[in-house]
Amino acid sequence: MPGTFTTPSRPARNLFYRSEARRIAGILRKETIGGALLLAAALVALVWANSPWAQTYEDLRAVEVGPAALHLDLDLATWAADGLLAIFFFVAGLELKREFVAGDLRDLRRAAVPVAAAFGGVVVPALVYLAIAGGAGGAPGWAIPTATDIAFALAVLAVIGRALPDALRTFLLTLAVVDDLIAIVVIALFYTSHLAVLPLLGALVPLAVFAVLVRRGVRAWWLLPPLAFATWALVHASGVHATVAGVLLALTVPVAAHSGGDATGLAEHFEHRFRPLSAGVAVPVFAFFSAGVSLGGLSGLAGTLTEPIAAGILAGLLIGKPLGILGATWLVARFTRATLDEGLGWIDMAGLAVLSGIGFTVSLLIGELAFGAAEVAQVKVAVLTGSVAAALVAMVILRLRARTHAAALQRH
Repeated sequence: MPGTFTTPSRPARNLFYRSEARRIAGILRKETIGGALLLAAALVALVWANSPWAQTYEDLRAVEVGPAALHLDLDLATWAADGLLAIFFFVAGLELKREFVAGDLRDLRRAAVPVAAAFGGVVVPALVYLAIAGGAGGAPGWAIPTATDIAFALAVLAVIGRALPDALRTFLLTLAVVDDLIAIVVIALFYTSHLAVLPLLGALVPLAVFAVLVRRGVRAWWLLPPLAFATWALVHASGVHATVAGVLLALTVPVAAHSGGDATGLAEHFEHRFRPLSAGVAVPVFAFFSAGVSLGGLSGLAGTLTEPIAAGILAGLLIGKPLGILGATWLVARFTRATLDEGLGWIDMAGLAVLSGIGFTVSLLIGELAFGAAEVAQVKVAVLTGSVAAALVAMVILRLRARTHAAALQRH
């Protein structure tokens, strides 16, 4: 790759690197479709919640299903947040493990830039949010503006076109993997309201059996899903957010192919099977049940966005996220003497940093974990507004850059 780390004693290394192009292209295609479905589901929910039939939307969210004997008689909105998003985090966990074991993140020097960018993109927006909303009772929501919605972001990149360098897309995907890891840790540590030790210990039993079976290369559909569900149910009962179960299950799946099986490792096999379910069903359904909020017209929208919590989220997404990513990337480049590709400027990184301010799925989830109903309405309005604004600004920047890159390719 053209962008390099250069040091007096070391060979040049890439700042933006090209890797596993076919696999990434496949992920981009699937996530792009998922991003379109996510946007459509959110739009339907928003229109419905602001229509004369808004109460029917709330009634649908409140419908309870599930066995009461197992304390799983949950409403549909909770099933979407706790159940379906476990699939999303299972896929994220598979991607995370694959990147650390066999992908770009296994080389710490190559991973330094996106990892630093991801941490900068968490710390700075959290500080910006707390500076605005922390003193007004909004402190529990500090993590809301720290997450990037990769499906939404990749959908925006697909609209912009293919003229942008592949390195930017690869960088975004890697950053999002680390971002997901941080979000998982944050949810587990800071958004567990109570902890029941016995169910949590009990979850280790089906999890261990699941781990043994997948290590042996077992793929039986009738055996693994019941164990996964049992793990999920026990983690849910423990008070730890149930989506963490999806990550724990994913981390037990081996990346390398089983010696007695075919050339495809189970992690890749499961990712291939479950990514369409995650991007095409789990995330859009969650968006449908979470994005519906009454705006109260333009005056109501303006009034909501001036509230400290909403203003903090907006500032975190639109200012904190880009500053954190750009600042961390610049520091790594500065102190490792890294340089950008010829034809690839910091304005490209600025567009990518703004694009990373699209916080949707995980931001809405954290908002629901952090606050009660009154504050959650503010959170939804702010997350939706901030994400759309970040998408529009990023589209302007990156679209202009795409034209520049396209013209440069034609000249060559």
